[in-house]
Amino acid sequence: MAAVWFIRQQSQQEEQPKVPVQRTYEKIMGFEEINYPTPNYDKKRKNEVKGIVLHHTGEPTVEESLEILSSPERQVSTHVVIDTNGTRYVMAAPTVVTYHAGLSILHGMEHCNYCTIGVEFQGNTLEAPLTGKQIASAIEYLLPIIEEYDIPLDNIVTHEMVRNAYREKYPEKYSDIKVDITPGEYDHFMQMLHTYLIIRKRVSEL
Repeated sequence: MAAVWFIRQQSQQEEQPKVPVQRTYEKIMGFEEINYPTPNYDKKRKNEVKGIVLHHTGEPTVEESLEILSSPERQVSTHVVIDTNGTRYVMAAPTVVTYHAGLSILHGMEHCNYCTIGVEFQGNTLEAPLTGKQIASAIEYLLPIIEEYDIPLDNIVTHEMVRNAYREKYPEKYSDIKVDITPGEYDHFMQMLHTYLIIRKRVSEL
């Protein structure tokens, strides 16, 4: 297999004037994947898999995130949790309906739990950016899903985006605001995904 690399962002202290962000390279392959099934899923429906919703967990540790996402009392879940070191915890197969999006609309499709994959990045992007390993691991996980279900890049969105679409359609209904992941980190992730797809296509043509 040809090794494919992409640029990842490294954190640095704020300076005035702002110093350009330093870049290093991360390999997109070979991240550890651990099965960690959640009991919280819809046993009566099958996921249509038309899109992907990106989240951050907001919890300080991956152990706490996994506990919440597998707690019968909390009744929330996702398909995969990606730790800061790139380790993936797969909680459900793509065809399983998990409870990650709540009140949501994706390009007119309501109830996004029934038609999307939930990806949880460990951490809080309001406080710290996604790590390069998280982004690389997410791309490694998502590529087979994107290809198998023919998911367009426009259908890869954040929780905030699908929640805002719901709030716009139903302003009279109460729904809390979701900011995960942040717009800046979403843009960074999508740039890396797009770059990888271009490189991958060029490699396949050699």
